[in-house]
Amino acid sequence: MDADQVIFTSGGTESNNLAIFGLLDKAEGDLVVSAIEHPSILGAAEVIAKQGKRRVRYLSVGRNGQASLESWSQMLSEHREARAGNRAEGKIALVSLMLANNETGVLQPFEPIVESARLEGILVHADAVQAIAKVPFSFERSNLDAITVTAHKLHGPVGIGALILKSSASIAPQLFGGFQQLGQRPGTESVVLAVGFAKAIQIALEDGTQRQAQMALLRTELEKSLLTNQRPPTIIAANSPRLPHTISLAYPGIERQALQMALDREGVFCSTGSACASGSGLPSHVLQAMQAPDAILRSAIRLSLSFESTAFEITEAARRISLVVNRFPASNSLGVHYS
Repeated sequence: MDADQVIFTSGGTESNNLAIFGLLDKAEGDLVVSAIEHPSILGAAEVIAKQGKRRVRYLSVGRNGQASLESWSQMLSEHREARAGNRAEGKIALVSLMLANNETGVLQPFEPIVESARLEGILVHADAVQAIAKVPFSFERSNLDAITVTAHKLHGPVGIGALILKSSASIAPQLFGGFQQLGQRPGTESVVLAVGFAKAIQIALEDGTQRQAQMALLRTELEKSLLTNQRPPTIIAANSPRLPHTISLAYPGIERQALQMALDREGVFCSTGSACASGSGLPSHVLQAMQAPDAILRSAIRLSLSFESTAFEITEAARRISLVVNRFPASNSLGVHYS
């Protein structure tokens, strides 16, 4: 059929893996990802590299939290030279770049990358989990080959996601033994979860522009309130285009896990990296890729809002966070700035 396709999966992680392995199966060339992708992309990339059949190349990331267009341009030049010389080495088969980072909220420059990749016949996948319904987006107009979405990021049910494919794109199945979903992802689909997913998307997109503006306003108010405290935070990538609901900030001199536990006791819930990696104890690979100083790496936390957040909750959160951080002893790391 000449139509885009929705393949239901168990969530964003499976969709990302299906995209990477499925799209690469029949394509010749390297895999390109950014250094700040979700672990489900980076983990799949590591497996691809270990297989030794193709290279994995990583787009560098600037201090602003965006994948480097200069890095992409250099890779694209090598791809063009390889194509002109009819060489396999240097060709790019697939580039996977998230629409927005799940830790910092920074929007990625995917439009110029997609445009140039398509001109060169390179497949493009985007992890859109964090961005859908948070910023304006149209898959039809994006010219992407595939995107990953999931329900629970939209207040929908846990346990269902999707890989959306352009009509021109095809994938090799990674599961076998069934004919469901044209054999591309066999296994009995959950109708209940699928209906819940569809309803969550419908609700999230109703008055989407107004809700996005409201979240951005609340995020700005929260940041302003925290910055007026006697111990203000460092807002990560404060001057970069960001999602309206995600804040990455640091209190140099305060260990992030100690801060997380102290905030938890006050009823303020945060993570010390991406939500799925919180509690791992490892420093953020995203902030490392952004070349953040050690004082930032050791103290960074992540806060999230939703369209259900209220002005009262924002005011109260700012009050409680400020009270908590002021209890920690002063540090000579307070002068660290990073944005």
